[in-house]
Amino acid sequence: MIQTSLVNTPHVLLDTELAATLLQGAITTGLAALCAHLYARYQRPWFGWFAVAWGIYMARLLCILSFLLTNERVWLYWHQVTTGWTALVLLWASLVFLKQPPTRLRYLFFALFPPMWSFIAIYQLDHFLWAALPAVLFLSSATAWTGWVFWNHHRVAYSPGARLLALAFFAWGLHHLDYPFLRARGAWTPWGYYLDICFELLVGAGLVMLVLDDLARGVRALSALSGDLQRRDAQADPMELLLSRPLTLPGVRGTAMFLFDGGGDRDGVHGRFVRASGSCAAWQSATPHAQVAEALERMRATRRPQVVAIVGEFPFIAALPVATTAGLVGALVMAGDVRNPFTALDDDFLLALGQQVGAALEQFELDRQLAARTTALERLSTQMVRQHEDERRRLSRELHDETAQVFSAVKMQLEALRSSLVPTASARLDRLLAMVDQGIASIRQVTSDLRPSLLDDLGLVPALRSLITDFTERSGIRATLAAPDAVPQVAPEAELALFRALQEALSNVARHSGGSAVDVELSVSSGEILIVARDNGRGFSTTREGRVREVEGRMGLTGMRERMHAVGGAVEFRNAAKGGEVTLRLPRMTHATEVVA
Repeated sequence: MIQTSLVNTPHVLLDTELAATLLQGAITTGLAALCAHLYARYQRPWFGWFAVAWGIYMARLLCILSFLLTNERVWLYWHQVTTGWTALVLLWASLVFLKQPPTRLRYLFFALFPPMWSFIAIYQLDHFLWAALPAVLFLSSATAWTGWVFWNHHRVAYSPGARLLALAFFAWGLHHLDYPFLRARGAWTPWGYYLDICFELLVGAGLVMLVLDDLARGVRALSALSGDLQRRDAQADPMELLLSRPLTLPGVRGTAMFLFDGGGDRDGVHGRFVRASGSCAAWQSATPHAQVAEALERMRATRRPQVVAIVGEFPFIAALPVATTAGLVGALVMAGDVRNPFTALDDDFLLALGQQVGAALEQFELDRQLAARTTALERLSTQMVRQHEDERRRLSRELHDETAQVFSAVKMQLEALRSSLVPTASARLDRLLAMVDQGIASIRQVTSDLRPSLLDDLGLVPALRSLITDFTERSGIRATLAAPDAVPQVAPEAELALFRALQEALSNVARHSGGSAVDVELSVSSGEILIVARDNGRGFSTTREGRVREVEGRMGLTGMRERMHAVGGAVEFRNAAKGGEVTLRLPRMTHATEVVA
């Protein structure tokens, strides 16, 4: 902030100083317009104070022009006054930026110092150094103080924009100290103006960087929260996930989720903190204290974020409304060392952050309900499969113990009649006995299909070998099984699911593939049992997207999938190089006991 020379200057230097003053005036006007626009856009008071400061600085430049043209001391007086006021308003803007300081009567002394001392210096003192030194020290101290305020914000929030502002004001404050020795004697004309222009440009760049920094942080925070909203992690605690995300914001040390009792439309604050994280962990299950409760009440009434300075562990508390489709349900409370996480911007970012949290809460609740219903359906499916197998076991036992025994008794009675029949009837008796034998064999086959006894008696691998052998004999399709000598033991339900799924896969090969061979491979890797059945038939019919169409259309394949899902497994259908391929996966095992095949 330049103070012009008190001595008369040559005409050429006067023209040069006028040109430099006009250039600085144009740049200062642009800075004032920039800060006024930021204030209109974001409604942050510190932008308004910056605009006022640059407006006073423009008045100061007008005073310089008037003094240069008229050489009247009154303009020099007002130049000194507006210079001091500019420094004070810039300092006040930085303090409002960092925190909202209370208005106190003693601040009036600082505002009165420039007009009072300027009057003494211009009209009362004849000694130049004593007249200039107090004003220069006052000006330099106020400017350096402004830099210190922004440096403190940079230390807390790590803001490159605040750092640039701090360095600019520090350098500008040092520059003021050369006034009594250089500028007041005309040695810096017009270079002192150009240095001030550089400092102004640095301040303008710092303000723009401050806005861009906070815009970037806001976008990153909202994008990260949107990612949390889209991610479906069954193992993650959704509330802890939502509370940990704001802890990455600059200056935030603790977060807590406050939920209203009975919704947010009741008068007063009724509710409690349901979860807290970071430095606010002690708030969990507690009711808010007076200052936080007042902020929550104002937030409930206005539906807007509220930022308050409190006395205690945290300098600032921010309460963000959390709303769902049902209305206001609570607040995300953030405690930290800065006025709010997005210091330079308007409340829309904080409001959007709260809305994202509300959407996430609602989404997590829907996911919880869906997971509960899915679990219930899986439990019902497992129960239905179990009941189905129980019914098959009952029918198998009845056929074996009753119907097959009746056929055996009939055969014995027919054999007893042979001695009493005439020789010509023996042929008819043989045909009857053959029919009875065929019935008994059919009952035994149905009994085996209903409940494979080998699975209960010898285990999974022998039962699969018997299934492959029977399939080859009955269908005429060559079938092979490659299996290890031992597999980990699994639950009986899982063994039965694997057996039934492979049984259905072989049945589909015989009915639909048109192939002449099927190869089955059983393997164990990475803690899972894997069965792959490949045939050389026509393969599966697929959609344009390559998805197997029969999975949705055939009850047999759907039954395979439901059986495997019921025991925690999975089924994959795809077309191989030639023919179709069915893969059965069983990842969850009861224990690793080796069973010899």
